[in-house]
Amino acid sequence: MFTGLIADVGVLAKAHDAGGAVCFSVRPQAWSVGELTIGESIAHSGVCLTVTAIDAAQGTYDVLLGPETLRCTNLGRAAAGARLNLERAMLASDRLGGHIVAGHIDGVGTVTARQPDGSNLRFDIALAPSLARYVVAKGSIAIDGISLTVNRVSDDDVSVSIIPHTAAATTLGQTHVGDVVNIEVDLIGKYVERLLGEHLPAATKGATS
Repeated sequence: MFTGLIADVGVLAKAHDAGGAVCFSVRPQAWSVGELTIGESIAHSGVCLTVTAIDAAQGTYDVLLGPETLRCTNLGRAAAGARLNLERAMLASDRLGGHIVAGHIDGVGTVTARQPDGSNLRFDIALAPSLARYVVAKGSIAIDGISLTVNRVSDDDVSVSIIPHTAAATTLGQTHVGDVVNIEVDLIGKYVERLLGEHLPAATKGATS
């Protein structure tokens, strides 16, 4: 479980085929890999992945991306040198400064607009209606793992703003129109729909996961 507060922007040092999956070797910038343990969970641009190996000499750790991850996220497009938002799993004693983020990506969106919003940056992101239905104005959404507040939502897009710190401390500052971003909608809405599904009119039901 994560909070959507990015702790580091790492670099994809290497990506190679691993028999139907892809192995990423990731080099964190703010952490020492000596702090990590085999089997721990780290969110990579919002995608929860398990540490499978640590190379202290290279300053990297490995994670494995299966077919579902490659199909449903933007990580399948990542090449060596790509920057990744990193967050280690939260401790039970941590402050929940963002919102509850599972690290399970629901789908991807495409940036359709980026423009100044005072001292902030505003992004408009096109979403499939099956994702947008779970987003509410002033609610929370995780974009590339970053916990953000929704400014506006329609049937097929969402608008968010980021402060200068977020632009500097995450990959969103280098995200432009046409880029594909990972989307995790608020978990609570999906559970509510699943639990109440049989009581809802058919027209209001969405694809639950």
